[in-house]
Amino acid sequence: MQSLMFVVAMAPPAGGGAENQQSPIFMFGWLAIMLVLFYMMLIRPQRRRDKERKELLSKIKTGDRVIFGGGMIGIVANVKEKTCVIKVAEKTKVEVIRGAINQVLANGELPADVDQDVSASNK
Repeated sequence: MQSLMFVVAMAPPAGGGAENQQSPIFMFGWLAIMLVLFYMMLIRPQRRRDKERKELLSKIKTGDRVIFGGGMIGIVANVKEKTCVIKVAEKTKVEVIRGAINQVLANGELPADVDQDVSASNK
């Protein structure tokens, strides 16, 4: 879409006269507006999500209930520098990279993508 607008802006005027010709400042103005929109719609939200994720991973502590990559839920048994030991069942612990953790659950909280009605009927 942006390239189409650029092509339209670069097209010669229909009349061919000097009175219809746009100034280069006008074209650079549109380019600046497009760059600002691109930043506001794509780059800024992604940076915010990355910051929130880093904060989530840095606040993980022993005893937290977490969901990680494959959808497994476990309790953090030990936090190391780059990994966490997760207890997934009685006497079963696995070591995962911190980046594999997708969500930290509060006590009794269900995962974000589980429907409330489905989980209530399973009890």
